[in-house]
Amino acid sequence: MVRRAGSAGGAGGTGGTGGTRVKGARRPELRLPAPERYEGGGLEPDGDYDGLEFFEADLSAQDGAGARFMDCVLTGCALDEARLSRARLLDSVLAGVRGVGTDLSGAVLRDVEVTDARLGGTQVHGAELERVLIRGGKIDFLNLRSARLRDVVFESCVLVEPDFGGARLERVEFVDCALKGADLSGATLTDVDLRGAASLEIARGVDRLAGAVISTGQLLDLAPVLAGELGIRVLD
Repeated sequence: MVRRAGSAGGAGGTGGTGGTRVKGARRPELRLPAPERYEGGGLEPDGDYDGLEFFEADLSAQDGAGARFMDCVLTGCALDEARLSRARLLDSVLAGVRGVGTDLSGAVLRDVEVTDARLGGTQVHGAELERVLIRGGKIDFLNLRSARLRDVVFESCVLVEPDFGGARLERVEFVDCALKGADLSGATLTDVDLRGAASLEIARGVDRLAGAVISTGQLLDLAPVLAGELGIRVLD
């Protein structure tokens, strides 16, 4: 199986004011060999999984902390309370995964596609995401505190109260994505393109938007929050 994807909007897309250039995110380029069906039992801490397909596997409460997934496909898997802290997911696809309380804290996701996920309370704090595409689905209360995101695209998905507190975002794009009640407290943004967000709601940390690009309409929508942050009273 061969998958290729180009940058959304293209690297070096034009945005901002005065013709300022915005560096586009690089999407993952996956060249996956045909995977073998995983026939083993549960996950193992520090396990090594190479070229495997986990098809509708129930991985709930499994302990795969520190495990390595390379050229793997997880399709329709249940990940409730799965422990994948410090795991490494490389050149892999997660399609239609679901679960509450999945622990990916301190994990590394590199060249990964996540499609049509239904997740809640996923712990990804302190993780490293590079060339990751999250497309479709809905993720509630995503915890990305102190994580590092580089070349990450959120596309056609719904993020409810995502927590980016203290995170570093570089070349991150939101494309046709609903962002509801986001927390940017203490976050650092570089070349973050929010113009494509279908809805943009920032609950905390609006003062951290330096380094992001928004549209004129989004600026008007955010005006009350920005005025409150600056201590401006608006009276008619």
